[in-house]
Amino acid sequence: MPKIASIEYFRVCPRWLFVKICDAEGFSGWGEATLEGHTEAVEGTLNALIKRFVGYDADDIEHLWQTAWRLGFYRGGPVLMSAISGIDIALWDMKGMVARLRPPPHADRFDGRSPEGPAGSGLSRSNVVGFCRVGFCSFDVISVASKDAREAALSDSRRLGVPIYQLLGGRVRNKLAVYAWIGGDRPKDVANAAKIRKAQGFRTVKMNATADVDWLDSPAALDSSVERLAVVKALGLEVAVDFHGRLHKPMAKQLAKALEPHKPLFIEEPLLSEHSEGIKQLSDLTTCPIALGERLYSRWDVKRFLQDASVDVLQPDISHVGGISEIRRIASMAEAYDVSIAPHCPLGPIALAASMQVAVATPNFVIQEMSMGIHYNTEAGDYDLASYLKDPSVFEVEDGYVKAPTGVGLGIDVDEAEVRKVAATAQPWLPKEFYGADGGIREW
Repeated sequence: MPKIASIEYFRVCPRWLFVKICDAEGFSGWGEATLEGHTEAVEGTLNALIKRFVGYDADDIEHLWQTAWRLGFYRGGPVLMSAISGIDIALWDMKGMVARLRPPPHADRFDGRSPEGPAGSGLSRSNVVGFCRVGFCSFDVISVASKDAREAALSDSRRLGVPIYQLLGGRVRNKLAVYAWIGGDRPKDVANAAKIRKAQGFRTVKMNATADVDWLDSPAALDSSVERLAVVKALGLEVAVDFHGRLHKPMAKQLAKALEPHKPLFIEEPLLSEHSEGIKQLSDLTTCPIALGERLYSRWDVKRFLQDASVDVLQPDISHVGGISEIRRIASMAEAYDVSIAPHCPLGPIALAASMQVAVATPNFVIQEMSMGIHYNTEAGDYDLASYLKDPSVFEVEDGYVKAPTGVGLGIDVDEAEVRKVAATAQPWLPKEFYGADGGIREW
């Protein structure tokens, strides 16, 4: 099996952290370890993991995941899990990218009867050109003695690169429902923004419920939230409303009830995830579907919300939760509790591509977040979802959907020259800061 030869990371605009892994045979894969506002912490963790994992077998993805999780003693949390995510995604990309040629492990007993193969076949141990391994399936590639036939067999094996979803059991759908953001951190001008999204092909949007709100505020502070939802719904769009953990229990209860008549698609993070008892209480008070998960970092974090039936839509972030390996396990857990998956992803193209690969193979997937034109991107200038791709058409939206990817690995072609150029000068992105009239910190 090929050994990991190098692991690199690249800090790029607007606020993303990409990972590239190369193996000893020259193949490579891309991952994303973005943790918004904590880039330097993740970079430090990656430095430690790089020292450990260079020289490991690149095919042994689960072994690497378990090593990073279990042998560090202290487990979980956003920094470690984001670093693991970047490495995990890159390894899956590399596994799907190219069928590797291997010496056949059973060459000494070629046909079980004769060392020269079946009589008259022209096949022998000396004519075996390789052993291809893709995912969990393996088979021999045999050639006749001629140079042309050997080259044809090699060419055929190279075409065996597959999308990652084929390594996860194959497709359960042909296209993916998607949504985009409108309104910004302090939501405004949502009607015009919604019209633009509709023209871009989206049929669902998400917006922040409020700007900053005090622990206990005037009920009137919530009126504009209801008005914005009504305005956008009137345009014929489905609307998810993100409380963003900004509201505390006295205000969140009021807002959830006020939004109910306008039927939001879901309300997201109505309270911070550490308030699991409050979320359970709120789920018993409202008919609005409750979504959360971006600040849960493993299946162990998710478990309590499934067990107490307080969540309807789980939103694990593939760049925060341990990559493709862990998000698949979380999705399977959620399915057993009749909970759907809507992966969180206001991040870069690698995270989105990885999320899409999982979504194609996940029965309880419902909708995918996209960062195209999100306020965090536009505030940074010229860098958006397609800036580091050679072919951005893989993310084209049509009537609310993106087609299932067909390319090998992640299904995207990263513009490495652009990544390296931007990484040479990119600075870490810092989280926003909200303060109340009294100068006290508020959730953003």
